[in-house]
Amino acid sequence: MQGETREKIGLLMGLVGVFCFSLTLPSTSIAVEYFGTTVVGLGRTVIAAILVAVVLIVRKEKLPSLLQFKSLVIVAVGAVLGFPLLTSWAMKSLPVSHGAVELALLPLATTGFAMLRASEIPSRKFWISSIIGSLAVIMYALHLGFGQLQFADLALLAAVIILGLSYAEGGRLSKELGSWQVIAWAILIGAPFFIIPVGLNLTTEMLHAPIQAWVSLIYLAVISQFLAYVAWYSGMAMGGIARVSQLQYLQPFLMIIFATVFLDESITFFTIVVAVIVVFSVILGKNASITKKESILKEN
Repeated sequence: MQGETREKIGLLMGLVGVFCFSLTLPSTSIAVEYFGTTVVGLGRTVIAAILVAVVLIVRKEKLPSLLQFKSLVIVAVGAVLGFPLLTSWAMKSLPVSHGAVELALLPLATTGFAMLRASEIPSRKFWISSIIGSLAVIMYALHLGFGQLQFADLALLAAVIILGLSYAEGGRLSKELGSWQVIAWAILIGAPFFIIPVGLNLTTEMLHAPIQAWVSLIYLAVISQFLAYVAWYSGMAMGGIARVSQLQYLQPFLMIIFATVFLDESITFFTIVVAVIVVFSVILGKNASITKKESILKEN
């Protein structure tokens, strides 16, 4: 597969992943009301682990090496434990639009860790596009009065940092282990530790939760926790971690749209204007050159 074609497919896969992730906060907001933080934050992994175990057994996947296992632990801490638990807790008190704006900082966190873990060096054009996108979401947050941070805000910011590291590590590891294998093994690493706390928080009242709550929980387990990561890590492996991470600027506004559709949250003209600016920054950033540190060393 030619490099340019591979990058285009990578961007497409990344876009599929972003679209799927965009339903995560709305689904969490619905599910956490009936199932609680622990069941929604950690239970999704326990459910996903059943699917993952079947797939790994059927495909007879070989066990990761010790070095790969260490990287998988990093992925598990971010994508399987930290992000689901922190966002589930935050969504108990914050509207989806609030969380969506703060998660817009995720591309910068991912790019920063990509530079450390995958030796990618974005160009000046890439950083300009990142700054444009970041300033847009900061202005949006200030306009909506999100200047004063609550504990839930701190939880979301911590989730951004943890998931940024997980994205970068998972994207790097996908090149040698395989995209879906990365999140699959990460889920299996985390799931055994979650069974007891999830079990202790289960109640008979949960059986009477409405259908939308159950659909949201299943979506979080099967799509958000597993299949979306397959698309996302495939995209980063083929299109480059830093470049594909730019697509995350679309995520907060997709989240707001879904929140409007499923949760009756309002969408303003200002939101649309900021969305256009952010989309422009994505288009600018995806065409920016990104070099490897090894390439620079060879040139010198």
